[in-house]
Amino acid sequence: MSQFFQIHPENPQTRLIKQAAEIIRNGGLVVIPTDCAYALACRLGDKKATERVQRLRQLGPKHNFTLLCRDLSELSNFAKVDNTQYRLLKAHTPGAFTFILEGTREVPRLLMNPKKRTIGIRVPDNAIAMALLEETGEPLMSSSLILPGEDIPLSDPYEIRERLQHELDLVVDGGHCGFDATTVIDMTDEVPVVLRQGVGDASAFV
Repeated sequence: MSQFFQIHPENPQTRLIKQAAEIIRNGGLVVIPTDCAYALACRLGDKKATERVQRLRQLGPKHNFTLLCRDLSELSNFAKVDNTQYRLLKAHTPGAFTFILEGTREVPRLLMNPKKRTIGIRVPDNAIAMALLEETGEPLMSSSLILPGEDIPLSDPYEIRERLQHELDLVVDGGHCGFDATTVIDMTDEVPVVLRQGVGDASAFV
């Protein structure tokens, strides 16, 4: 049975953030709000929790997971970024973008695309997500909360708890945050490529 925390979307309660971070550190699989939609999240490199995500969403080994990072300095520890890429990233973070970049050795192998050695990276513009990242002190592995056979992510925390209470350790209710997708930008080549147009304005990359 999953726990259920109601956390203020603008002023997250420190006590609840600390409890949520402790659940993540102990191997928990949680649902948290982001600036686009609710997402699955777990500790970076936690094999068991990652496998739970793969089973829940029925994902194949080639799926690109996304790392939620606090800022660009943390992002650069896990992805190879040149000066031009850095300027683009700085102008679009935090925000509703997922950037596909070449991963560094700091990224656990099970999170990277096995052939391309790439990883999705993003800095969410959401107070609860950022507070959790600050409290855990490291990026979180995340994945969209889109269940098999469905096209859009679950967006109601109460429905999430009702449907997945035996699959999750915690559902964080941070209010309505939509069910939109991030804009995905592939930055592994010299010229960025928009792989998916979502909420983020991709005009600077076209």
